Amino acid sequence: MNSTFPDVSISTDRLVLRPFEEADVSSLTEMMRDELVAAWTTVPVPYRLSDAREFILRSAPAVRTGGDGIVFAVTEFLTQRLVGLVRLGHTDWRILATEVGYVTAPWARGEGYASESVLAVAQWLFQDQKFERLELRTAADNTASQQVAQKLGCISEGVLRNAWIARSRTEDGGWAEIRTDLLVWSLLPEDLEGIPEQLADAGGYAPYPDWLHSPR
Repeated sequence: MNSTFPDVSISTDRLVLRPFEEADVSSLTEMMRDELVAAWTTVPVPYRLSDAREFILRSAPAVRTGGDGIVFAVTEFLTQRLVGLVRLGHTDWRILATEVGYVTAPWARGEGYASESVLAVAQWLFQDQKFERLELRTAADNTASQQVAQKLGCISEGVLRNAWIARSRTEDGGWAEIRTDLLVWSLLPEDLEGIPEQLADAGGYAPYPDWLHSPR
């Protein structure tokens, strides 16, 4: 049984999902400095170039080689611009289940990139890697992330009460930590039936991605 994901790139009509490269440091830093990213994720605040470099050169590769999951840089096919990140983590290789998280750059929101990239990863995960379950967890007030889950056909399974710490801006411009609930969503291979075509009709991109092993 495999205990690590292969080093792959995934493509759709509009996007290429690939391993992060050192050239992405500046773009990743800019993306992670967004206030919504700070509010709903655990990224360091403030996010520095050194944080991005550490993530790209050490943390992200270790996610894959250590068996926890895999991290993809999401880039536009035409411009090569970094528009997001998708990460699989907390992977259970015995039951073939993993958890997905995603970030979209502020300048790329509203284009359907989050749902398109997560769908591409889900198809690869179920078809190529033969996984049986993909799980998402969204903070109770993070409606944008919940909309992505719903577009993908995820099933809401329940609430983990008081299970997350989000951040909120204070009057003095700082950040305060606040406890919040987590909504648990799941996606099984059969849940994707018809979803790629629905998203393609809405967004105009190819419903089935291509994936290939990186020569690196």
